[in-house]
Amino acid sequence: MKTLALTTLAAAMLLSANAHAQHREHHQQKDEPVDQSTMDHSKMDHSKMDHSKMTPAPDAPRTPIPQLTAADREAARPPSEAHPVHDNGVYSKVLLNRLEVFDADHGTGLQWEGQAWIGTDTDKLWLRSEGERVDNRTESADVEVLYGRPIARWWDVVAGVRHDFKPGASQDWAAIGITGIAPYKFEVEATAYIGASGRTAARIEAEYELLLTNRLVLQPLVEANFNGKDDAMRGVGSGLSTMEAGLRLRYEIHRKFAPYIGVVHERAFGDTADFRELRGEEKSDTRIVAGVRVWF
Repeated sequence: MKTLALTTLAAAMLLSANAHAQHREHHQQKDEPVDQSTMDHSKMDHSKMDHSKMTPAPDAPRTPIPQLTAADREAARPPSEAHPVHDNGVYSKVLLNRLEVFDADHGTGLQWEGQAWIGTDTDKLWLRSEGERVDNRTESADVEVLYGRPIARWWDVVAGVRHDFKPGASQDWAAIGITGIAPYKFEVEATAYIGASGRTAARIEAEYELLLTNRLVLQPLVEANFNGKDDAMRGVGSGLSTMEAGLRLRYEIHRKFAPYIGVVHERAFGDTADFRELRGEEKSDTRIVAGVRVWF
């Protein structure tokens, strides 16, 4: 009897152990959690575990936040001036927009138009000049010294003096005008002048740059000159005296240096045309020009 009881107890223990092993394997295949209290952690090989892939505790910071330094606080401080720091810098630019030669009916010539400025974003000193020489004789030449200040986005008001060397005897003018970029990126200069004995004049110039390729630029330009009264000694009449329209095609070898070719048509109106006829000159003139545009 004792032998039978011991045999029955051993068989029961063996069946219980086999059932527990099958139950554990069944839960592992279904990815179900296993009762950790029944696992023997002492038999696990911890050396083969990849601790780098373990997820940190939720409350542990991923990246430590560095401590603020005095340099960080100083960099975040706003400038004390009314404008950003770079607005107080002094800058300059020199632009020789046209330096060209031509062969017209009345001879070969040289024409120039350029400007330069120096100053800050709010205050500038302008220098402008244009003129023409034909057969080594100066037909017209002037220089302007102006102070400029912005009045709106893209627009400056300028005021100063202009000195005419030619035509006729030299003369001086007080000048005031605007310069800037109109809608559709037309560059505009409009200046009014007041001279001695109540004489008045005005000059309006507009140009546009059409980018044909990255370096090939087509530049239309129109300039009109007006006078308040006749001046027979200088050959100018009242009203619209002259108008010039040009079309120049330049190739920018460098952004600051570009040779060009073009065609220019100039025409005199009113009494100015009559004064030219009296001197044996044509009312209008069309010429082919070649030159360079330089800025720095």
